[in-house]
Amino acid sequence: MTKRLYIQDVATRDGFQIEPNFIPTEGKIALIDRLSETGLAKIEVTSFTSPKAIPNLRDAEEVMRGIRRTPGVEYTVLVPNVKGCERALSCRVDEINLVMSASDTHGMANLRMTPEQSLAQFREIIEVTRGSGVFINASLSTTFGCPFEGDIPEPRIYELVQRLLDLDVQGITLCDTTGMADPAQVERICREATSNWPEAVFTAHFHNTRGMGLANALAALNAGIDRFDASLGGLGGCPYAPGASGNICTEDLVHMFQRMGLNTGVDLDTLLQCAASLPELVGHDVPGAVLKAGKADRRYPKPKWMQESDK
Repeated sequence: MTKRLYIQDVATRDGFQIEPNFIPTEGKIALIDRLSETGLAKIEVTSFTSPKAIPNLRDAEEVMRGIRRTPGVEYTVLVPNVKGCERALSCRVDEINLVMSASDTHGMANLRMTPEQSLAQFREIIEVTRGSGVFINASLSTTFGCPFEGDIPEPRIYELVQRLLDLDVQGITLCDTTGMADPAQVERICREATSNWPEAVFTAHFHNTRGMGLANALAALNAGIDRFDASLGGLGGCPYAPGASGNICTEDLVHMFQRMGLNTGVDLDTLLQCAASLPELVGHDVPGAVLKAGKADRRYPKPKWMQESDK
């Protein structure tokens, strides 16, 4: 039986956080409910951050409490601090996602914290979750490169992975925050991670900023990664990461894996229906390719003159 790949959609958090206009709460809830019916393994619903910092996600509690939970789907949220964690736990989330940067400069620009300060804060947050049963994931931004500092030394990445696991983090997302990764680098880093920490749960998170998103996802797959972040329609970016355009597109990623005969558990047609609703919801076109071109097995009628000659 083909190994299952696990796809997490991050559009309603990573995508909506930088939209120019606030997405109505009822629209967010309706989209999440539809995504829950596609077979996705996980949905990143929102972020329990300060409404002043990210006003587009100021309705975090309302959204989290308003969605229809589907058995088999895990609902995760981004948590920036202890207060955010307490808010998230009150909404009975399945998972909290903590975020830190491997880069000092990006960490200060994005979080106003160095990696050391982030690790110290993670320790406090994790203490709050004791006994809750909530899964703890940590996203390591700029794993594959920083827009301010350039390449992060790979030994530094592995050091931070170990320190996160020492804090009892259960899952780690290796993030290509501004689309700087290349497939050779991705395969090397991901293989090192999966080989050295085989019991850890690793997820790969890529942006398509320079058109290499799906190539990088394939490289991660070849290195043993079986969990992937992606964003419906290719929405997303980072308000504190210059040049970061959208995440890899969920429906494009699923389409690629399914064409390869891999099991994602996702109903692609239902997912494409969700993607088709995005332009009206967000008020602009979205980058996803398969939605525009159709699936690779789409067939077109012959030109009229050829049809006539066949008669």
